[in-house]
Amino acid sequence: MSWLEALARPDIVALRAYEHAAWQPALERLHANELPWDPAGAASAEGLNRYPEPQPIELVERLAALYGVEPSSVLLGRGSDEAIDLLCRAFCRAGEDAVLVCPPTFGMYAVSARIQGAGVLNVPLSPERGFALDPAAVLQRCTSTTKIVFLCSPNNPTGNLLEEEAMLAIAAGLTARSLVVVDEAYIEFAGRASLARRLAQWPNLAVLRTLSKAYGLAGARCGALLAAPEVIALLRKIIPPYAIARPTLIAALRRLAPAALAAGQAQLAVLLQERSRLQHALRALPGITRVWPSDANFLLVEFADPQRALDRSAAAGLLVRDARGYPGLGSALRISVGTPEQNSRLLQAWS
Repeated sequence: MSWLEALARPDIVALRAYEHAAWQPALERLHANELPWDPAGAASAEGLNRYPEPQPIELVERLAALYGVEPSSVLLGRGSDEAIDLLCRAFCRAGEDAVLVCPPTFGMYAVSARIQGAGVLNVPLSPERGFALDPAAVLQRCTSTTKIVFLCSPNNPTGNLLEEEAMLAIAAGLTARSLVVVDEAYIEFAGRASLARRLAQWPNLAVLRTLSKAYGLAGARCGALLAAPEVIALLRKIIPPYAIARPTLIAALRRLAPAALAAGQAQLAVLLQERSRLQHALRALPGITRVWPSDANFLLVEFADPQRALDRSAAAGLLVRDARGYPGLGSALRISVGTPEQNSRLLQAWS
């Protein structure tokens, strides 16, 4: 029995996947119960009357090259959220298994686990140490039924990078016992290399990436799980057969074209400058008690009166995230870095 067969749900390992209509682009399609014409008003080149390729090879290869992995290590999905859900369903038996999270962190890890009927173990990040990860505490908390450890780096909502060696220590300590999933949705804003380069060394390591943040395609819903090929093959058994809609595919390929990538780098440079400007300006404003350092495209800010700050930003036509519901963040708001004009308007509202 392989490490993956021992870790994953036995019924998923044994599952015979749904057999979608064969993908043979060279042949005219009379096999998938599709309408033979595009809908009225649609350009025929869109091909919306046809089911999309289940895992579009052109996009898989483009993302594999972008992220520095083999195509067999890429699974496309509707944002990172779909991959999180698939992981919980593939590895966690309802009422028996658990995931571990490190709050305050992205809420979908716990939500997806609970929808699956899995338990949720918590090892909080330490605000006294800048929301640092404690690998020893994580390893101590894991039990024989802890199937997934979710780590977010840079972390949402705190914005800090987790120490790479700490994350790898957890992967090493849980070899063949648990999958360690590192969510790198914001890594492009951090200036640090992805942990995807360590996948070959640690088969139980997986990395989440997305086009929603730095690539500006949140509305297209396109993300990727990077993992060992056997993990990808297992999840392909349970992902819906046509997960990537054709308009999403077209948008993603356009965004990953060389000219668009160059333009995106210019936008990223502006955003990082604005992040720095906001950090310095917010620290000088009355009523702000702390501005946390950030490696993401947002800032976590603590206020003497957070409700007043929310009201004043709304009066200026700007919506920021109320973070007071996160553990230990009872006076905090999360501010996404906007355009220079939006950022100036927010600073004026809080001055």
